[in-house]
Amino acid sequence: MSARLVVFAKAPQAGLVKTRLIPALGAQGAADLALRMLRHTLQQALAATQSANVGPVELCMSPGPDDPAWAGVELPAAVLRTDQGEGDLGQRMARAVERVTATRGQSILLMGTDCPALSAARIAEAAQALAQHDAALVPVADGGYVLVGLQAPCPAIFADMAWSTPSVAAVTLQRLSALEQRVWVGPTLHDIDEPADLVHLPVHLHSGHGH
Repeated sequence: MSARLVVFAKAPQAGLVKTRLIPALGAQGAADLALRMLRHTLQQALAATQSANVGPVELCMSPGPDDPAWAGVELPAAVLRTDQGEGDLGQRMARAVERVTATRGQSILLMGTDCPALSAARIAEAAQALAQHDAALVPVADGGYVLVGLQAPCPAIFADMAWSTPSVAAVTLQRLSALEQRVWVGPTLHDIDEPADLVHLPVHLHSGHGH
């Protein structure tokens, strides 16, 4: 079974992304960092496709790819582009899972862009684990997760979730367990959401270090 890598991302617009980092970086600085982390995530996802049965890479965008919000944002040509569509985060994620897993023999690794530690090797490890499990989850230190992998639609794990709270990963794992899903859980990583998280930002993603 091949695992499609679907990266969920918001357009890197000042004042609309990484708003919790604005006190430390300013609105434009936070948006610039969001763009650097997006590019880094896509680069790692594309590198992970060198492993067997991993790929292709898709960027699922909010707003959709044709929106002016994405004007001037250069993306790798190899990355497919789709629209997250309407609804809350859970509804949009559930829809992406349903769409991708509807293709016979295709599982999904759904990931965000806020965790530079989610390297190509870690993505490939999750894909390999998903081939032997029903689900895969890579938690982050604040209680959320940066990657969820599924073999089949599982809308119950996304419904009525209190997103951006410390219970997200725990509740997701409880729901998967209740559904008798065999779950692989990866090592806990750090994402970059609050000013205090900036200590976990790799030097090459700081401003002024190129792309």
